[in-house]
Formats: sequence, structure tokens, C-alpha cells
Amino acid sequence: MAFQSIDNLQKAFATQMFDYASDKKKAAGRALGTLVEIVAYYTFCAWELSDHIVIERKIEEFANPDISHNVEFSLHPVKARQLATLNPVSLPITPSKIKRELPFLAGHTLKSVQVLGKNLIRKNATVLTETESGPVIANIEALDDGCCWLSVCALSPDPFAIVECKRVGVQEGMKKGPQTIEKAKQGSYVARSVSALQKVRLRNGQFQGVIETSDGEFRSGPYSSLQREIINNPSLTAFPGFILTIGVVSNHGNWFTSDNQNKELKVLAQSYDWLLFLTDHGLAKFINDLLLEPVSGFEPVRNAFTESYQGTRGTNKFTKSRIDFEADKTLRRYFADHSTEIESWFNVISPENRTLGELQSDLNTLARRGES
Repeated sequence: MAFQSIDNLQKAFATQMFDYASDKKKAAGRALGTLVEIVAYYTFCAWELSDHIVIERKIEEFANPDISHNVEFSLHPVKARQLATLNPVSLPITPSKIKRELPFLAGHTLKSVQVLGKNLIRKNATVLTETESGPVIANIEALDDGCCWLSVCALSPDPFAIVECKRVGVQEGMKKGPQTIEKAKQGSYVARSVSALQKVRLRNGQFQGVIETSDGEFRSGPYSSLQREIINNPSLTAFPGFILTIGVVSNHGNWFTSDNQNKELKVLAQSYDWLLFLTDHGLAKFINDLLLEPVSGFEPVRNAFTESYQGTRGTNKFTKSRIDFEADKTLRRYFADHSTEIESWFNVISPENRTLGELQSDLNTLARRGES
């Protein structure tokens, strides 16, 4: 099924999935925001970055710990990685059960969470404990009838990248949503306040970068060139506080059209190091293949989604952090098998003339640099 615009897709989505809601289009719009986050999360997982991701973590402003901001994802260096095997496995899987297999967790205050519940809802990037040296997270690698394998990673408290997702709906008959510029300003502020690499606009309109090195010296130069030097530097500590900022936006005609970048998108494009636009085609393809008309083998995704949006109170099993186990497996397989196609779902708005593959390479470089 092809859709001429995201608005038409949202209307079809509202009719087929949100018949119970008093404002079907608004309910569908909120769900689309969740889907943007899910597409972003599983894209990064397909890039083999799962062990580095913490979901919805507060990130302090650079050199200003009094103010912090929640971000969708932060990516952290892995200081230590261990494989925990629970055999036999009994549900729920909790931090206490994992601790029995990993003595290094002894002595730490464990969180009261479930990595996998009896209802087979998994929590992605489960934070088991917060230590003085950073969070410890767990991700399920595999599960069969009698055994569960988990990757348990001690992470640095300081991220090397953050990701934020922005989507704003437009009411019927309106050209602008009232919150669009406010959300753009909010995202812009966070993007420009968390990293040690500061951005200064020169009189010629170009951006100059400035950063303090670990020995207290200041380095400056054209922003993109200085950023490239920082990313390629093999030392993790040469430029303390550097964070690569990534924005993922989706709203189709309100932020951006093929002929015009509106004010909101320009604000974000000059603030994030990377601004990715999830296209109408990409989001429609995801929804059509996995939710509206799922092909054989992908039904668990639709089932988890519909069970989460029935208009009744209950546990949502289709978010980036809490998701049905079979739906998660299906999504990981889908994103791994369609990686080349999924790259075409995104337009790179900034930096100019760069590709999604180059972003993946930069993130992998930063991730490897932090490995112990």
C-alpha cells in the first residue's frame, strides 16, 4: 500500500489502529513519535552498538552539573564486558539472579527491575546498578527453553554521543503546529550545551570550533575539521567532555519539504553535529511492512503493537525500552536483513555531503576508542 504523504499515512493508521480513540489522528500521531524512536534505536542496534546504549538518561551540561537533560539515547564507552549465563533460567530475570553469575556486582545496590518478565516483556539496556564509575547495563543475547545468555557491560558515565528524536504533529487544516519552534529551540539548546566542543559563528557565516584539551590548552579551527581531528584521535582523554550530538527528526512538510527547509529544521541543523531526517517513505515502509500489512514472519511486531494500543489500561509492550520479546527478536532480524534499504530511509540534513555510513563509522570509531 503506497501513501502520497505522511498525513495520508497517519489517517490510515488512525482508522485501522486507533478506532477506539476520541481523537484518532492525535493518538496516531503520538504513536508515530514512538515509532520514530524505535526506528532510531534498532538502526543503532544493527550497527552493533547495543552494548553502548543507555535509554532515557540524564546528561549534564558541559562543566555545568547543576543542569541536566533527559535524552532518548546516550552512547557510552564500554569499560568491561562479561557474558552471564543463566542455566537453568527461571522468570523473571532480575539483577539479583544475574549477580549470582557475576561476582563483580556484589556490594553494589541493585535496581528493582526486570530484564525479562514472566509476561515475556524485555527491558532493553537494563540498568542493573549505578556505580561510582558508571552504570552497569544488561542486554539479552539469546534465550531458549532452558538457558539465557546476557551481555553485561560496565559503562563510562560520560557518553561519547547522544541521540534525540523530534516529531511534532499538525492539526487538521493547519500549516504549522504551535509547538514546532519551541521543540526545535529545546533540541537546539541541548545539542549545543552538552559537549566540550563549542561552536562559534564567524562574521562570514561559517562555524569555528573551540575545545579545551586535557592539558588545559585551547584548540580552535573550522568546526568540521576540528571535530574530525577529535574523532580520529586515538586517545580517549585528549579532548575530555567531547560528545557527538545526533538529532533524528520526522514530520514531513512541517520541518522540511523537498524544496524548503523551514525555520525549525534550520535551527536544529545548525545545532546538532548530525541531523537525520526520517523520510515519509521510510516511516511508511516500516509501518506498512510491520504493522498494517506484515509479511510472513513479522506478525509478532504487529501483535505487540496492537496489544499495546487497545484503549485500555495495561502494560505497553511496544516502546524502545520495554518491548515484547518476540517483537524485539523480529525487529532485530528485520533491521539486520534490510540494513541497506533502511539507510535509504534517512536524509542527512547536516553535515552537508555526508552519508549515514560515515556516521556509523564515526560512532564505531568512538566506541572502539573507549574499549578497555
